[in-house]
Amino acid sequence: MNINIKTLAVTLLSSCLFFSAKAMNISELTIIDIHKKMTDKELTSEGIVNFYLKRIKQFDDNGPKLNAVVQLNPNALKRAKELDNIFRKRGKLGPLHGIPVLLKDNIDTVDGMANTAGSHALKNNYPENDAFLVQQLKSAGAIILGKTNLSEWANFRSTASSSGWSGLWGQTNNPYDTTASPCGSSSGSGVAVAANFATIAIGTETDGSVTCPSAMNGIVGIKPTLGTISRDGIIPIAHSQDTAGPMAKSVTDAVILLSSLTKFDSNDHAAIQSATNYISHLKLDGLKGKRIGVARNLTGYHAQLDLVFEQAIIDLKAQGAIIVESTNFDKSDKWGEAEFEVLLFEFKHDLNKYLADSNNQTPKSLKELIAFNLEHADKEMPFFKQEIFDMAQAKGELTSKDYLASLKLAKKLTQDDGIDALVDKYKLDLIIAPTTGPAWKTDWVNGDHYLGAASSAAAISGYPHITVPMGYVHGLPVGLSMFSGKLQEGKLIEAAYSYEQSTLHRQAPKL
Repeated sequence: MNINIKTLAVTLLSSCLFFSAKAMNISELTIIDIHKKMTDKELTSEGIVNFYLKRIKQFDDNGPKLNAVVQLNPNALKRAKELDNIFRKRGKLGPLHGIPVLLKDNIDTVDGMANTAGSHALKNNYPENDAFLVQQLKSAGAIILGKTNLSEWANFRSTASSSGWSGLWGQTNNPYDTTASPCGSSSGSGVAVAANFATIAIGTETDGSVTCPSAMNGIVGIKPTLGTISRDGIIPIAHSQDTAGPMAKSVTDAVILLSSLTKFDSNDHAAIQSATNYISHLKLDGLKGKRIGVARNLTGYHAQLDLVFEQAIIDLKAQGAIIVESTNFDKSDKWGEAEFEVLLFEFKHDLNKYLADSNNQTPKSLKELIAFNLEHADKEMPFFKQEIFDMAQAKGELTSKDYLASLKLAKKLTQDDGIDALVDKYKLDLIIAPTTGPAWKTDWVNGDHYLGAASSAAAISGYPHITVPMGYVHGLPVGLSMFSGKLQEGKLIEAAYSYEQSTLHRQAPKL
């Protein structure tokens, strides 16, 4: 966090003395808890904002130096005071009234914060409009507290990148072990929620960028069905897979946030209207009678992780789930190549459009970004290069036969021949696997050390995926992934909530 933001934080803190050292510790309170305390006149939005600002200064800037929150909203306290006045006069503005939320730094907001993707090239990219999802957050009463660090360009610049590192903001660190990776690309959002720098946060995912940092930071992450959350105002990778998603300490908070985000955006060409009442699916007996397939070919890459996963299966059975063994993906080794080809084509096309529409003094195309990085290599490429940028720049238009064939194949392998095939064949409600392994050591020399993950099938197909804390390996959190067919969030929420409430694995990191 730069000096201007630190100074701002101190100024904001000194402007209100509502929250005393003897006051309650609100760090682990849920949205429902906070609203109850507001009703009981034990807590205000202003007090909550000051609490988080103090905590960010103590643990993000200093102490363990997690470096998760990289920009603070200069209007946060003003917004909190306005919401407190509204609450006193007529009650809640919406389901997120007075709740501080952090945005990944690839989402447009007009709150005096740049949208940078972690790159020096976009450090002056101040949007003229809120992203559609930010509009929904504000309508629901949320307070945009600030923005979080990310793997630069959402981890789509180099084949040797390090999760949580960006040229503009530096390295974000895992709160359970600051020498370990926070995963990415929504690194800062995952760390900030785990470390209690805000109640909730927004991440974005193309393939694993919400679910991996959620799992490795011991929180809940939801990647919804593609198109149910607007992609407007989000710096893109690929329109056929990109989506924002909620990140929270509990399934309940994640679902409340999801409910506030899923409004149909007629300007999003892939928008889908979801009629699901997500909150109604928070059922303690949600696992009873659920047929759950075990994707065994998404396991086996870490022995101790597998032991934790086996205990999770026992716990699912204890809650009444019916376990269907070895519901494996037959062609899981074939979809990766097709996916990557699609991402390269769409990245060039989608990013060029975002940059061209920007009215700021920033590069206007991927070609100009490549030139910028070469000119500023000392700041942008001290550890890894831009091989993926170069590969994407070499691609043609979206009318290309190679692109169209790869897109068709990727969707077929993960939809008709993938998730849909398994669900139909075994009459499943959902499929499970470990989300990913425990955090590896941050390594700027060799890059990330992924051993395995469960994200790709749901990411490529555009189907929903929830990860929920499953336990710990050597003190590092690991997550349980649950995914199913298109618009099946209701079933996943029932299963995730029931599992969470029966196990209560999450333990806050000791900072």
